[in-house]
Amino acid sequence: MKPLIDAAIGDFCGNNGTLFPGKMVIADLGCSSGPNALTLVSTAVEAIMSHSLQFQHPPPEVFVLLNDLPHNDFNMVVKSLVTLHQSNNKFVLVTGVTPGSFYERLFTSYSMHLICSSNNLHLLSKAPEDLMRNHIPAYDTDEHATHERLRMVRKAYARQFRKDFTLFLKLRDKELVPGGRMVLSLVGRCSDVIASNFFHIWETAAQILGVIASEGVIAKEKFDSFYIPMYGPSAEELKEIIEEQGSFSIRDMRVYDPRADMDRALFTPSWLAKQKGAIFEPIIVEHFGAVMDEFERVTERRLSLEGGMQGDHARTSRAVLAVSLANA
Repeated sequence: MKPLIDAAIGDFCGNNGTLFPGKMVIADLGCSSGPNALTLVSTAVEAIMSHSLQFQHPPPEVFVLLNDLPHNDFNMVVKSLVTLHQSNNKFVLVTGVTPGSFYERLFTSYSMHLICSSNNLHLLSKAPEDLMRNHIPAYDTDEHATHERLRMVRKAYARQFRKDFTLFLKLRDKELVPGGRMVLSLVGRCSDVIASNFFHIWETAAQILGVIASEGVIAKEKFDSFYIPMYGPSAEELKEIIEEQGSFSIRDMRVYDPRADMDRALFTPSWLAKQKGAIFEPIIVEHFGAVMDEFERVTERRLSLEGGMQGDHARTSRAVLAVSLANA
């Protein structure tokens, strides 16, 4: 996302620095609380500093905001923001946190210059309404039954993503200044073609939970009522929603294969099991309780039998989609 953020900041400055605003408000939506919490806003601050020095222009006043859900560890986030403020006190004048869902209003009208979000927007506001209302399981301990429902389930997830992402764009349109920018990334898929492995963003986790259910560790009724609220769109699908909503123009869109730079020999079934546990733990624990030890054990066993990371990657069309948007 760094080149997209640099380019967005460059647009505010102009080719000769004459367009530099007197103040800039930037935010990261879904910042988390670990070492990566400041990555996006730090990249933006560095770009502002660089352009200020390049054009010998007084730096603007910078207001940095970090957002995540209310249960996020904001104590750690605030400590990180203090460090950011101290190391950039000539540029970052104010820092703050904004707890809440990015599927709701977060900021005052026409107040934001740059909004970033990394690896978050594939998370839905809730599971597909059509499936929950009609009590249609998204997956089954019988893989044949899961496959039979795949197209219907796929369409329900696609409708929910379209609804959520359209709402996200409408909300940010109200918060950004005219010409404001967004740089977003999310987990998606490489192609718009519907394949049997379409739902790989959550399919493996669902299969593992199905094994645990078949072993009696979790109740079948609990498994049938479980929906992982994630959806990975294609680049074509994302572009269509943005254009249909109409508040933003696409300045740049990139599709990145996360496997391209991986040394797959380093990734063992044990490592991958822990990775999947970290990704899905909040969703699984909320619905099933303390089953993560069993989840990781079954995941490692399954991947060991199927060839580990190589087999897992062979079945997926997962990609990272990054897009830079300009507000009309």
